[in-house]
Amino acid sequence: MRLHHVQVSCPVGGEDAARRFYRDVLGLPEVEKPPALAARGGCWFRDGSVEVHVGVEEDFAPARKAHPAFLVDDVDAVASRAGDAGFPVTWDGDFPGYRRFHTADGNGNRVELLATS
Repeated sequence: MRLHHVQVSCPVGGEDAARRFYRDVLGLPEVEKPPALAARGGCWFRDGSVEVHVGVEEDFAPARKAHPAFLVDDVDAVASRAGDAGFPVTWDGDFPGYRRFHTADGNGNRVELLATS
């Protein structure tokens, strides 16, 4: 078994905020949604085995605890891009063997970025 994708939510009209984070900061290319699903709104991003689906939720509330965690090669570079783009960067040294920080995507959902130390 392996993970196919992770889905996070956004409010109606939150797709551009999601693109600003997942595409522009994390560098995940946006991929076209299947036509039957495109009418629901949202957007998808994929790079190799990493796939994030952003779905529109009418009664949206950002996920503050639940989160995707992305293992990256250069966590400092990602933190720099996130900070430069106006996203919060909160370093956390409580996970032995990893350097990590938490941020929020363009819609306020918690996201973790980490690299082995």
